[in-house]
Amino acid sequence: MLHRIAMRVLPSLTGPVTEDAFRRRKRIVMLFPGLGAFALYRILQGGGWHRDILVLLAVSGLFSAAVAVIAYALARRRRIVEGLRDEPLVTLSWVAWQIGFVYAVQLSLMVLGLLKIVSYSYTVHPDGSAMMALIIASTSVARDAFELGHLRSVQGAFFPVLADERGPWTFLKSRPDLWGSPVAWTTVTVSLLYGLLGGTAAWIATDIGQLLVGGVFIGGAATVAYVSGLRPSAGIRQSMTAYSWRELLRFFAWPGLAFAWTYFLTVFGAAAYLFDVSDLSLLWRTAVTGGTAGLMSTYCYYLGRCRWQEENLHGKLSPSMLRCPFILGVLTSRKV
Repeated sequence: MLHRIAMRVLPSLTGPVTEDAFRRRKRIVMLFPGLGAFALYRILQGGGWHRDILVLLAVSGLFSAAVAVIAYALARRRRIVEGLRDEPLVTLSWVAWQIGFVYAVQLSLMVLGLLKIVSYSYTVHPDGSAMMALIIASTSVARDAFELGHLRSVQGAFFPVLADERGPWTFLKSRPDLWGSPVAWTTVTVSLLYGLLGGTAAWIATDIGQLLVGGVFIGGAATVAYVSGLRPSAGIRQSMTAYSWRELLRFFAWPGLAFAWTYFLTVFGAAAYLFDVSDLSLLWRTAVTGGTAGLMSTYCYYLGRCRWQEENLHGKLSPSMLRCPFILGVLTSRKV
């Protein structure tokens, strides 16, 4: 989900996809995959196939892969066939696989995990669950693919953070001295804190407890990592005090807490419906919490470095590039 965070955290990506005219086009594009997903659900329901989790996930992924490619091509303001013919095969493959299939399966499991928490189990009530999983996954894929296609159109090439995710992996391989030790300490610290608390309070080792307690730990770790990347020459204390609590809480809530919950819910859905595990043990919850903390810290530190690079290469950004409410404060305002 790095692409989703990047498009709402990096101003060079946020600006083009938050313009009013583009957002109106995007809402129209998102409508048709939703209708198509509902029709597809009715076909599956007619044959009773929607009750099989593997069939549901495969159909969701394949349908969303097609949606991703079409939405990506539509954003180029050209005929779909022409747009697809002129695009590199590696780019189209990445859009179909990563933004379409993998992302849709992950979102479908997230929806099923969320419904499980509110006592609406897929195994007991497959009709509504399957329908929501298909519609939410396909419309979300259409939104992201359309935004990526628009960025490709207006910028001429993907920003490095998006192109097959080569940007972060290149950074990770070339500069382990910058991220390796902090991420390792974050993973271990969050794991120990959650494990110790889960061992003393049983409710913490539940789905709701992991969302609340684990989400807070991960949201805090993601915020520290992002600000550290944004101010690489300063210490953690100095970096954190450069922003107000309101600004930090904004980033803590999104993407920190929001994506921690997203990964947790995906794991809950996969455990319950792919592996038939209704309740994870404390050991597994600790491992998932620590692993998610490490992943989010890596992503956010990398995005902080990208934001720092934008600021140093391009100077002060215009207000039109900072419309997204998630990043307006934490990226621009600083204490004097």
